[in-house]
Amino acid sequence: MVRRVGSAGKVLEVLRGADGFVSSQKICSLLGISRSAVWKQVEALRRLGWSIEGVSSQGYRISGVADSLRVLEMDPGFDPLRIGRRIVVHEETGSTNDDAWQLGLEGAGEGTVVLAEMQRAGRGRRGRQWLGPARKNLYASILLRPPVPPGDAPFLTLVAAVALCEALAETGPLAPQIKWPNDVLLNGKKTAGILAEMHADQESVHFLVLGIGVNLNMSADMLPTEVRYPATSVLCALGAPVDRVAFSRTLLRHLDRQYDVFLREGPGPVREKWLTYCAHRDGWLEVETPQGTLQGRFRDIDDEGALVLEVARGRTERVRAGDVTRLDARPEEGSESFLKGKPPCSS
Repeated sequence: MVRRVGSAGKVLEVLRGADGFVSSQKICSLLGISRSAVWKQVEALRRLGWSIEGVSSQGYRISGVADSLRVLEMDPGFDPLRIGRRIVVHEETGSTNDDAWQLGLEGAGEGTVVLAEMQRAGRGRRGRQWLGPARKNLYASILLRPPVPPGDAPFLTLVAAVALCEALAETGPLAPQIKWPNDVLLNGKKTAGILAEMHADQESVHFLVLGIGVNLNMSADMLPTEVRYPATSVLCALGAPVDRVAFSRTLLRHLDRQYDVFLREGPGPVREKWLTYCAHRDGWLEVETPQGTLQGRFRDIDDEGALVLEVARGRTERVRAGDVTRLDARPEEGSESFLKGKPPCSS
């Protein structure tokens, strides 16, 4: 697949590939455009935040990297199979999930990505707020139209979690872990969250919006303290800021590939990768569900993304939704605290 890059993106590729100045004449020759067009595209790049030095006798060169996600509108930085064919960037918005949902209703194509530099009203599971300071984090929503029954669509949350872990591991010496069902941890603290919202009927998925929020460059004093689970950022974990544009490209590339694997081969390969990043392997857990509270040992996730928990009295419980807390010790078998409330689903 040939990556479609606009004129400004092509000029940017030429400048980024050079060791020093590149003359206007050379850019004209390489791209088949006029000197006036070169100047216009350089100005467009400057408006996006790129620092480009221009010297009349030598041409242009990049002297500073942009921190604007709008660069991705010109060029996603990889050859997208589905995700990243179209990227929309807002300077500020209420919720990227709401924006992507509206695009879905309007018939936008699969793989459309909505990004925002600032998000005023982001949300997580159960309506929890996701704080969104400007130009610090990644706020992304991806519009998907998966050809799967509605019961299989929740597995896409696990697809996104694997892609997040792969992107974080590629970014630096990090050891990301997944906290079922939708959080990614660094050093045991929440760094990223995923929210999937589906438009479907009983038989088919019309579209699904996969929302992803990642704490990238928030300092420790900026992190929320009044949250259910301790938070951190990639900056805190690495001790250095992250290039948000580069990380966004890395994440979208991994998500595009993992989604393709899911569509071609089913949940099996993604599930195996998910288990390698799982923070709960063989651990004792407490899970708060809408029906009650369960305690038991993590055993697996199934092909629909449900948690398989081994509980007392020699049986397992399949949990489709809930909040997980890791226990320091094995609960007492047969006690009232071992299995509290109505079981969500026995197997």
